[in-house]
Amino acid sequence: MSRRQTTKRVTMMDVARAAGCSQATVSVVLNNVTDIKISPDLRARVLEAARTLGYGLASPIRRAGLEDFRGSCIGFIVDQLATTPEAVNAIEGARHASWENDVTILVAQTQGRAEHERKAVAHLLRAGAQGIVYMSIFTRRVSLDAVFENLPVPLVLLNCYTGDNRFPAVVPDEVTGGRMATAHLLRKGHRRIGTIVGESFMEAAQDRLAGYREALAQAGLAYDDRLVVEGNWTPTSGFEATCKLLSLREPPTAIFCQNDKMAMGCFNAIGEAGLRIPGDISIVGYDDDELSRHLRPQLTTLELPHRPMGAWAIEQLARKPRPESHAVHKVGCTLVARGSVGRIPADHQSEKPSP
Repeated sequence: MSRRQTTKRVTMMDVARAAGCSQATVSVVLNNVTDIKISPDLRARVLEAARTLGYGLASPIRRAGLEDFRGSCIGFIVDQLATTPEAVNAIEGARHASWENDVTILVAQTQGRAEHERKAVAHLLRAGAQGIVYMSIFTRRVSLDAVFENLPVPLVLLNCYTGDNRFPAVVPDEVTGGRMATAHLLRKGHRRIGTIVGESFMEAAQDRLAGYREALAQAGLAYDDRLVVEGNWTPTSGFEATCKLLSLREPPTAIFCQNDKMAMGCFNAIGEAGLRIPGDISIVGYDDDELSRHLRPQLTTLELPHRPMGAWAIEQLARKPRPESHAVHKVGCTLVARGSVGRIPADHQSEKPSP
């Protein structure tokens, strides 16, 4: 088996494909749901596929030392649950890190409202939660409600952090992610690289742009603000931003979209312009959204590390002794190379755009 195969994160979809069933069936089997009938043969196939692929007990996610939590529960408070996959992925990572110790994860959605957070904390503590993970969908600094200040159980922050570093906190390394996306295009010979950024007030957008600029600087290329167009994370904004980039006198040969939804709009704009991906222009997205595998060609993208972040949060709940101050822990993103990036011919790489 190649090194690339051994280091690739195994997903529930991989297990489903190997077992010849749906992802939902895999979830039912691995979560030991008893009120849904699964044939013994199918259950055995799923478990064997999970063992063979290294999913679950053999997962690369390290097992947390949760012996003290055995048979108890952990609370998971998140502002938004249904609108994006990030919270679900983080909860899945937390479940992986705790399932050997018979730990139940209780999830509460609060819409970011302090009164809902206070009620959620009260309910979780009454249910016997031995620790709480607090998650924000958007990476940001948070000001926690007073209810979190003197909890009788440990608290870990996921995808957010406080200004005083009082609590353990984990976020994606977005600067490195933006640099990786841009560097991938640079390695393919691209020198005129556009980028469609998210809303500029968001930390993720700022950091991914910082990574883009770092990669250009490391390659000895000047930053050109004409190649930077702001979107708002939606396919429509990706479409409109791509049209602006294509209208330049010298359009880019590649575009780094700061999320996969904007990349989808980018694909549509390029198609309407009569251009081909990656023959005429290469595209990199960000997030590894499910849609990235359904675009044609499939989208090269960066996978957000919410599963390992969820596992890390659980590990911190079990950590002893607990320090009084915590540096924000950053987890790297993974480049997922697919078919939307092509190489620029060597005889075009030395061409410099006019100022």
